[in-house]
Amino acid sequence: MRIEDLDYELPEELIAQRPLPERDAARLLVLDPWTARIEHRTVRDLPELLPPSLFVFNDSRVLPARLRGRRPGGGRVELLLVERIDPAASRERWVALARPSSRLAPGMELSLAAGALRAELLDRTGTGAWHVALHGLPTATEAVERHGEVPLPPYVRRSPDDSDRDRYQTVYARTPGSVAAPTAGLHFTERLLAALRAAGHQTAFVTLHVGPGTFAPLRAPSLDAHRMHAERFEISEAAARAVAQARAENRAVVAVGTTVVRTLESAACGDGHVRPGSASTHLFIRPPHRFAVVDALLTNFHLPRSTLLALVMALGGVKAVRAAYAEAVARRYRFYSYGDAMLVLPGPHSARPPHIGGVVAGCGSAGRPQ
Repeated sequence: MRIEDLDYELPEELIAQRPLPERDAARLLVLDPWTARIEHRTVRDLPELLPPSLFVFNDSRVLPARLRGRRPGGGRVELLLVERIDPAASRERWVALARPSSRLAPGMELSLAAGALRAELLDRTGTGAWHVALHGLPTATEAVERHGEVPLPPYVRRSPDDSDRDRYQTVYARTPGSVAAPTAGLHFTERLLAALRAAGHQTAFVTLHVGPGTFAPLRAPSLDAHRMHAERFEISEAAARAVAQARAENRAVVAVGTTVVRTLESAACGDGHVRPGSASTHLFIRPPHRFAVVDALLTNFHLPRSTLLALVMALGGVKAVRAAYAEAVARRYRFYSYGDAMLVLPGPHSARPPHIGGVVAGCGSAGRPQ
């Protein structure tokens, strides 16, 4: 596909600035990739839109990772924590983005969150970020949870408020580590999860920590030249067994969000199973990716020229997804993180060939997929 296939016109007023009062009240565009047929429903209808399937969720928890403070001379500074690389409580080491980066130097100590945290700048990474050592009470991570700011994406053109600490977080978030929400999961309530199970659907949870690269536009001259940012993920033994059971019972595997797609496809064994374990992935899913695990996808509407939109087109088809986005714009759907949702039903690009039953035969622990 061409990069130009990822372009579309979006009126700015369709970019959602706040969530709806109720999570599961969002509109849902349902796309059948076989026929390109589009149906307009709501997220609450989800349990009845598929036969009993396996819904897989990302349980990563968003950190309030934006920290504001002062440099030694008194000038303002802002850090965005990206990844913790040393969990030691007394001296936690992180990778962080900083601005104004040009006025910072190794060895400088920053006062953050009105003095609740201190950050020592260690050295620059090869990608322009910083290695920093954080100090706070009782631990740096707990101080970040108390005093950090929710890192709303740049297209939400307002400052975060107290409600964002709840609404920019899934109801099942468990493992801290993301600097952006896995937004498809924001639509789920305990009521909707219970309705899925009552309709015969099964659920499983994986973890992928979303980094700031999720907002990075495609700037390479071609899709083949683009290099994905690395993201850490973990698949439990229970989740791997759930995928194997779905395959044995011929249930569709429904990824709730693009992060789940990357996780499952990065750990695919080639026979429809996934490897349990922890790993890092650079996988860039785009047409004509052959899906090994994922059959269907629930996702929000994504930015033009983004790797996320390329992933959706890989599953739903370039022409069908472009037509669905044009329909969503015409129907005044709400876009991006706090917006409405889209369900891509199983189609010609999904992992629907027959699979071998069993638990995880032929699979070892997850390695480091590229």
